Amino acid sequence: MLKQRVITALALLAVLLPALFSRQVWPFMGLTLCMIAAAGWEWGRLNGCGGSQAMAGAALCLIVGLALWAGEPDAGQLGGLWLFASTAWVLLSVWMIRQGVAGWQRVAASVRWLAGLVLLVCSWLALIQAHRRGINFLLSVMALVWAADIVAYFSGRALGGRFFSVKLAPAISPGKTWEGALGGWMGVLLLAAGWLAWDRQHPELTASLHTLLWQRGAGLALLGWAFLTAMSVVGDLVESLVKRSAGVKDSSGLLPGHGGVLDRLDALLPTLPLAMMLCSALERLA
Repeated sequence: MLKQRVITALALLAVLLPALFSRQVWPFMGLTLCMIAAAGWEWGRLNGCGGSQAMAGAALCLIVGLALWAGEPDAGQLGGLWLFASTAWVLLSVWMIRQGVAGWQRVAASVRWLAGLVLLVCSWLALIQAHRRGINFLLSVMALVWAADIVAYFSGRALGGRFFSVKLAPAISPGKTWEGALGGWMGVLLLAAGWLAWDRQHPELTASLHTLLWQRGAGLALLGWAFLTAMSVVGDLVESLVKRSAGVKDSSGLLPGHGGVLDRLDALLPTLPLAMMLCSALERLA
């Protein structure tokens, strides 16, 4: 399994890195749009859609994404969309975690399917707009999610259950602990400190999300990092709940050794529009 995971990861990096650093925008946009379409197909399957409807979801993600691509919306026009997507993620995730699998299954399958596709496309557009701001900004958002996930995993294994007698969400993801979540936040703080130092040494680069937050004060920055970390955890929990509802371990087998596309993107999906919402709000206050 480990060998397969490594091979798949290397293959993904071999495709993703050239697209990410290409001087042209279209390789990254095209590659990530295909990934979101694949995620749309997985989402349909997880919510009881037949093969044709699941494929229709993938096609819908492609069509809407291409329309947005052709329309080239200006970043200044998207503040309302980021607020909508972020609010939807917060409210929906709170409701889902409180209601659990049974509550999710009571929602009409067509509503679940369509809502998920809308949020997938919003997250893809946030990814593209983050890329347009600059690779330094985009990587600062993505690395925040990775740091929160990795440090939370090791913190949970080392300290889980030592300080809190209850799990984070035992009915959804029994392995997640409060110690892990707090450790993930500490990991994000360490990452942010390093990124702030990097930005100071490279003023020619587009400012990272960490610098944009820090420029508005330490208090706001700490709240922003905590909120982003929490939403990355929420993304993971929401997908775990949906998979538990569907009775499957992975969203698909598209990525051997890793599961499906949603399994790799779950924590990024709510974090990207939230990061763009914070960025838009901070710029309006400037």
